[in-house]
Amino acid sequence: GDPARVKPTIKTIRKLIGKVPIAGICLGHQLTALALGAKTFKLKFGHHGSNQPVKDFETGRVFISSQNHNFAVDERTLPKEMEVTQINLNDMTVEGMVNRDVPLITVQYHPEAGPGPHDTYFFFDRFVKMLKEYR
Repeated sequence: GDPARVKPTIKTIRKLIGKVPIAGICLGHQLTALALGAKTFKLKFGHHGSNQPVKDFETGRVFISSQNHNFAVDERTLPKEMEVTQINLNDMTVEGMVNRDVPLITVQYHPEAGPGPHDTYFFFDRFVKMLKEYR
């Protein structure tokens, strides 16, 4: 369904941004974007299955991700403090974001279900690093 309809959770995330470290995964990625004032849109073809190629801008790596969603974050509506860190190579939609001012990182895919044993562990490594810096 439409993530914009989950208003109580969006409101809670908005209150927590900048107060505690946040890692948004899948729906959490979309809800965090909405909490920041961005918009989401319905994909013409949803992302379903473990066959979605994603490019990580920090490392230059491309990996195959597991996804199950019909909406995506509208990059043009993201606030300036949000940096897109990953894109889907099939349709160029936002797959990852980070806020350089507060401890906040999100991904659209399921890192815990990534094909292969280590393909997307870096997401959790980045979040742990963010937690250590936050202390």
